[in-house]
Amino acid sequence: MFKKYFVLFIILIIIFSGCAKQVPLGSKKNPIKMYFVPSMEAGKIVTSGTAVADFLTKETGYHFKVAVPTSYASVIEAMGTEETDIAWLATFAYVLANEKFGAEVALTVVRKGLEKYRGQFVSLTDSDINTIEDINGKIIAYTDAASASGYIYPTAILKQKGIKPRRSFFAGGHPQAILAVYQGTADVGCTFWAPPGKDGMVRDARRAVIDTYPDVVEKVKIIGYTDWIPNDTVTFRKGFPPEMKEKIIQALLNFANTKEGHETLVRLLDIDNFVRANDSDYDVVREALKTLGADASNLIK
Repeated sequence: MFKKYFVLFIILIIIFSGCAKQVPLGSKKNPIKMYFVPSMEAGKIVTSGTAVADFLTKETGYHFKVAVPTSYASVIEAMGTEETDIAWLATFAYVLANEKFGAEVALTVVRKGLEKYRGQFVSLTDSDINTIEDINGKIIAYTDAASASGYIYPTAILKQKGIKPRRSFFAGGHPQAILAVYQGTADVGCTFWAPPGKDGMVRDARRAVIDTYPDVVEKVKIIGYTDWIPNDTVTFRKGFPPEMKEKIIQALLNFANTKEGHETLVRLLDIDNFVRANDSDYDVVREALKTLGADASNLIK
């Protein structure tokens, strides 16, 4: 008798498991998972990201779940396990996700009319570090191993110039790298740069902490820049249903062209708009990696 009920129990588990797998993607029980990299304070990203998700739900009828993992690498790995379906990936993070997991770029973000950006080197205003050459022998704070502007391109420049920092570490994001300099735990920080707004307000990485540290612009100065880099991406995991992808892409383009949407995207990641993108747009980053003698996977290790 026990054996009979045990077999029935196993059969029921199999049946219910099968039913769970058949829950359609985009439903309340199986929402589309959308991840953001920790490029600024997670709470702010979740708030604005949720506003994006709410609009997408109204436009497409799909349901979304928003999350901000603790590192760029976590988001990249999630693309390979279907833990996430859509990721707002930084440039190098996209190149790596494409190389490792076949992730597919859909959109490139536009900031201040630019589809490209560059990194910046910063130091304390009252320090004697005024040029990239002055970094030699200093402590440097990078953002993340998967950041083009906060690690890959700055590292390439230092290598080309033969400049060797005394020590370096990963701060965990662009705001954290700024704060490492501001608070004196690093002599130099590497983050993204963006041109000032029409009102003269900074739009580079210092802006992410200006509410908490209003004097950050006065205390932290820019001492140099990297080469230009293709902007961040909205990327889909390999195998994401094409029809659903197109509906989401068009909804994001629509969102950027509304007043509320534009304001939300500016708050989210200082984004003005999107343009459709192809993987070949990011070949220039792969060429930069070649100058370091590494591909994306090897370099992040």
